[in-house]
Amino acid sequence: MRERVIYGGIAGVIFLAFLAIGNLPFQLFVGALAMIAMTELFKMKGLEIFSFEGVLAMLAAFVLTVPIGNYLTFLPLDASWTCFGLISFMILAGTVFNSQSYSFDDAIFPIASAVYVGFGFQNLVNARLDSVSKVLFAIFIVWATDIGAYMIGRQLGRNKLLPAVSPNKTIEGSLGGILSALVVSLVFMLIDKSVYSPKSFLVMLILVIVFSVFAQFGDLVESAIKRHFGVKDSGKLIPGHGGILDRFDSMIFVFPIMHFFGLF
Repeated sequence: MRERVIYGGIAGVIFLAFLAIGNLPFQLFVGALAMIAMTELFKMKGLEIFSFEGVLAMLAAFVLTVPIGNYLTFLPLDASWTCFGLISFMILAGTVFNSQSYSFDDAIFPIASAVYVGFGFQNLVNARLDSVSKVLFAIFIVWATDIGAYMIGRQLGRNKLLPAVSPNKTIEGSLGGILSALVVSLVFMLIDKSVYSPKSFLVMLILVIVFSVFAQFGDLVESAIKRHFGVKDSGKLIPGHGGILDRFDSMIFVFPIMHFFGLF
């Protein structure tokens, strides 16, 4: 627990420092996180990250994350997705030049992984371009959901949620996570009204339930991935916490749905 608190605190300070700085430093930092997350997925599958497809997959996640169109203005408006598409074509080209040992199924894994990682981190960057408050709001929802689900689940949990995916999670814990997210969000919105703009206070409380559900779903998706590959943690970057995907699995799902509902 001591190790978990110390290294978690260090990681939190580093993230918050880049979040406060914002702009290109924050975007490059998040882009680096996306690339590290890609290495974790490749290692889980037993693939070599410094291979043709590995390097291209990291680059694909990076260009999705960083709004390169803001800096390379000669590129089209959807520059990040255009560059991602071109890199995907290069990965698919491997099925032509190495058709004996590299199939379409092999090419799909790095492309799909880059979308999974890159799209989530892209929306984290977009949220920061709107305001620091929107990012912190999402983080508080995720943390409150995790802590509430753990505490309530441990005390009152009786009915398993999805035992085949995550045997320790319960329905009671899930509901406790939603309730905790609502309480924390209520306090947050009373302090900073800008976080629910342009929505009304009541509509935002309803959306918080949706965000909390998506946070839990993001956690379950990563649990399913780890269970499929037979690993406990996605990585070992943060002692006591695991890898980047272990820390950002919920946020990868929350930020896109926040964007979908027009919060940034």
